Amino acid sequence: MKNLITGLVALLSLVACVPGGNVKQAIDPKGFEQSVEGKQVALYTLKNRNGLSMCVTNYGARIVSLMAPDKNGKMEDVVLGFDSLDNYLNLKNNYGAAIGRYANRIANATFSLGDIEYKLAPNNGPNTLHGGVVGFNSKVWDVVQKSPAELELSLVSPDMEEGFPGELKVVMSYTLTDNNELVIKYSATTDKQTICNLTNHSYFNLHGAGNGDVLDHLLYVNADAITPVDSVLIPTGEIRDVTGTPFDFRTPTAIGARIGADDTQLKIANGYDHNFVLNNNDKEVILAASIYEPVSGRLMEVFTDQPGIQIYGGNFLDGKVPGKAGKPYPFRSAICMETQFFPDSPNQPEFPSVILNPGETYTHTCIYKFSVK
Repeated sequence: MKNLITGLVALLSLVACVPGGNVKQAIDPKGFEQSVEGKQVALYTLKNRNGLSMCVTNYGARIVSLMAPDKNGKMEDVVLGFDSLDNYLNLKNNYGAAIGRYANRIANATFSLGDIEYKLAPNNGPNTLHGGVVGFNSKVWDVVQKSPAELELSLVSPDMEEGFPGELKVVMSYTLTDNNELVIKYSATTDKQTICNLTNHSYFNLHGAGNGDVLDHLLYVNADAITPVDSVLIPTGEIRDVTGTPFDFRTPTAIGARIGADDTQLKIANGYDHNFVLNNNDKEVILAASIYEPVSGRLMEVFTDQPGIQIYGGNFLDGKVPGKAGKPYPFRSAICMETQFFPDSPNQPEFPSVILNPGETYTHTCIYKFSVK
């Protein structure tokens, strides 16, 4: 009986991803129903009691859409993505995806554990980015819809996949609470010493996906420092104070206010694409960052127990490929707020350790909370 109920819930989730409220369109789940490498892909709907809703596909555990109200109650889709699976498959992008085994960059696609050196797949110049050529963003995850508001996804990454040691078993969940929070929880275990750093790569625009840039969004980051990068965006190892720099967002400031400043770090990354060192020495779930869009009144707060958050301002978006409803996603039309360990931590002994041993469990909580003001 339990399996029958679970199956019925999952089946109902496939009928349509039709968010509530004032919505211009719904995403047709048929555009996601196909087999990829012998596993079935589908689209699932999550809703809370307040009308907050989202669509998720198990291809890459991706958030496809997320409907959030403005100060007048009008719902708008605030994450970038596509109307069908084909664009996710053909464009090899990270929109809305779960990222692993290692979020962000590893220098020279190499790291060592003890006396063993591991060679990874370079996919970002000489470096490995977001898990390699075939990361978790390109995997079909197993899925169980536990309730109308909770989805659990899991996968097993074999030993030496993309060069990473150990069989890694990953479980993550998306939950919409009645406090208008999207709670993302990750856990992972291994049978061999390895490294692990997972995150979600959603692109947010509180105007709505495809509705202009995010330069007017007021950004707050609870960080006194960043990890500056070299010419290929690998941390230098320095922990640099943000005081007096364009990276000081301890007071909410428009993303575009200083993005054109004469600053070497901004020039290297063509804007913001940096890890901020969160003020979170106790490893508790804290307010890490927020964005506020004054016209709609939408506010998104980010809470996490991770030591860092990568702030990426859509510097490589070019508007060439149409997104949902045919809207393009041009330069700086979104911001990513990726809670995680620091980039290149396996090669930076002064950074928080990302080593995962057998018998241990990697855990990570990220909460995106939506409100208006």
